[in-house]
This record gives sequence, structure tokens and C-alpha cells, in this order.
Amino acid sequence: MILREFKQRLKNLYGRYEMYLLPVIKFTVALVFFLWINANMGYMEELKNIYILLISALICSILPSGVTVFAGFVMILIHSYAICLEAMLVMLVVELLLAILFLRLSSGQNMPMVCTPLAFSLEVPALVPIGSGLMGGIMTIFSAASGVIVYYFIQILNNNAPVLQNQDIQVIDKVRVLVDTLITNWAMWLTILAFVLTILLVYMIRKCSFDYARSVAIIAGGFLYVLVMLIGEMYADVTVSLEKLLMQTGISVLAALIIEFFFFSGDYKRAERLQYEDDDYYYYVKAVPKVSVSVPDRRVRKYTGNQDRGTVRYDRDYGRERGSLDDNVRPENVDFEKKLEESLKDL
Repeated sequence: MILREFKQRLKNLYGRYEMYLLPVIKFTVALVFFLWINANMGYMEELKNIYILLISALICSILPSGVTVFAGFVMILIHSYAICLEAMLVMLVVELLLAILFLRLSSGQNMPMVCTPLAFSLEVPALVPIGSGLMGGIMTIFSAASGVIVYYFIQILNNNAPVLQNQDIQVIDKVRVLVDTLITNWAMWLTILAFVLTILLVYMIRKCSFDYARSVAIIAGGFLYVLVMLIGEMYADVTVSLEKLLMQTGISVLAALIIEFFFFSGDYKRAERLQYEDDDYYYYVKAVPKVSVSVPDRRVRKYTGNQDRGTVRYDRDYGRERGSLDDNVRPENVDFEKKLEESLKDL
């Protein structure tokens, strides 16, 4: 009951200040994303200026989420250029392919691409596909897959930075190293497969009409993610730590259940099944009321100890002082017949 009251208070607070809280959330996400890029690349010293990051995040907070993705791509390109020109060109091709083939099909749901690298850094990668299938549409598979490719390609750049910065190696050899490493990175392809299958499963189950479908979708998504990663370890040249995988997926499932509680909890005990029909169709509807708790509004009234005439009390319900009745306005001193005659004359 306490958690439900806390949830209702948060919903009321967000509904009241949504116009201010939404830009703050977008600013925070953009700033953390830019800081992550600098922390994992950091080859261009000029981009480490905190004022540049703050101004960029501020601009992203008042614009659509696609601007955050675009700004992140630009920062990655600049850091790649600091490694070598060939790295920047390969990264530019990868980003253009992602923008044309994947992000264009994501229907504006670009935040999974931003959250995927952050989830890998926090060691909760399964949270992205589970959360995308729970809160987004089926098209989030393109955005999430793009985030996986960006994350692994940054790791490839970091691992091959000494080779790429070597001036004695020819341009074609540098490009071949990057392209071959990206194509043969089976851990990346396995992760993309796990993300896609998990998003599809969670999305399909949470669209079902049985009780607690969202909770079942979260747990099933966690099991499928672990299963795909373990099967991939058997058939691909990928090393997966079972203990680490189970711990990361368990934390992701728990976090997704918390998200489900605060955003989607329904009162299935009061669910109703309704049937309608018209000239052409029959309609079968299951109505599940949302869990709503009336938050007690505690008001304090402060009165003086003596309520004789001339005393004043403060009523917090009305937010103003109210005086007691004087002798001239007491009921026994009012001539009601005279008041009635005056009212009739006015009519």
C-alpha cells in the first residue's frame, strides 16, 4: 500500500510538472551519453570540455530524441578522426548504413540506440531488449541493433588503435583490419540476435489479453536472452560467463519489473470481459482498470482556543483568515421579512 501511494504521488508530480521534467530527463540522458563517448574514446581532447558537453545536452533537451543520436554520431566521428582518417571514414560508412537501413525504420523510437551502450557499461545489457519490448513498439529492434553495432565498433577501434595510428601501415590494410574485425565479431552478431528475439517475444506476450501478461513477458524475455546467449556460445566462437550472464539478466528482469510496476500495473482482480456487436462485427473486450490509490490529502486546521465573537482563526483548507460572526450578522439580529420584501421589489 505504501508503494502504491508513493507511485501515485510520483504520477501526480510528473503530471503536474511534465513540461519541466521531460526536458530535464532528456538533458540527463544526453549528457550521460556524451560522457560515455568521451570516457570510452576520448581521443580528441577538445571534446572533453565540460561546457561543450553541457551546451550540447541542453540543445538536445529541447529537440527530438533523434538529435541526441545525431550529436552522438558526430562526436564518435570526431574521436575516430583523432585516431586516423581511415577510422573516421569506416565509422562514417557504418553510421550512414545505420541511419539509412535501421534508424529510418525505427519510427522515431531512437532511445534504445542511446541506452544500449550505457546498459553495456552498467552490465545490464538484457534490460534494453526487455524494456524496448515492454515500453516500445516492434520497430525498436532496429534501434537496439544499431546500438549494439555502435558499442562493439567502438571497442574494435579501441583494441586496434595502436595499429591504426601506425603511419607505416598502408591505408587499405587499416580499412581491412576494421572491416574484417567487424564482420567476424561473432559476439556482436550473437548479441544482436538475442536482442531481436527478446524484443519480439516480450512484445508479443505483453500484447496478449491474459492476466499479468507484462510480468510474464519480462520473465520470459529474460529466460530467452540467457538461452540464446548459451546456445550461441555452443555454436559460435564466443565465450560467455554463465554466472555473470545470470546475474546481469536477473538484475535486468528485476529492473524491468520495477518499471512495469510504476508504469503499467493493472488491477486484474477487477478485470471485466465485455461483448458488443453491430451490423458487421462482434467485439470482445477485456477491460482491466489501472491500480489507482487515493492519496490522502492531509490538511491542518488551526483554531484559537476561544471561539467568542471577535476571535479569528486560520483555515488551511481555504488558505485565508476567517473571522467569527459579529453581532450585526448573527441570525437572531437579521430581519428576514424586510430582506424578503426588498428581494421582491427588485424582481
